[in-house]
Amino acid sequence: MISSLRGRVITKKLDGVVVEVGGVGYHVQVPPGHLADIPEPGQEVFLHIHTLIRDDTIHLYGFPREEERRIFSTLMGISGIGPRIALAIVSGISVERFIEAVHNEDLNLLSGIPGLGKKTAARIVLELKGKLPSLTPENTEVVNTEDAVSALINLGYKKTEAEDAVKMARKEGADSVEEIIKKALSILTGQVHRDSRV
Repeated sequence: MISSLRGRVITKKLDGVVVEVGGVGYHVQVPPGHLADIPEPGQEVFLHIHTLIRDDTIHLYGFPREEERRIFSTLMGISGIGPRIALAIVSGISVERFIEAVHNEDLNLLSGIPGLGKKTAARIVLELKGKLPSLTPENTEVVNTEDAVSALINLGYKKTEAEDAVKMARKEGADSVEEIIKKALSILTGQVHRDSRV
């Protein structure tokens, strides 16, 4: 099961992007509203992946933020909600506004998303009300910090190193998962250079 991809963007089109990792090109569908967040061909990208196996075919759906992947995966677990509708939701509304809309049973806001009618919006609220976290700033901070530490460990760093670097990155103002990881990597790389000169 592929949970994330880091590689070079080969192509970037409306139907998704092709990311080259280790000489292999992966076609990844991304929410149309987030295509602008994907770097241009030739540049590096990191995406959180939802893997869907259907009719012996593997489909990859990529998201810049882990929170978006989680919402997409949650929506895919609802009967009658397929990838097209789930992508439209993640593309048409922020994670924070989506969770708030479900909590408040705001069918008008949800049904305003292109491709989502009131009946489907009502089913989503029925299925998810009370099951989604309340994304307060504090909760978002914890989620982003944990995801960043996990990503650094996957890159080969020790847990204590990753945690220390992430704490420093947070103190320097990094907020999103991507910003925290970039800043933490910069900190860790700087430490390696300093240690090599000792």
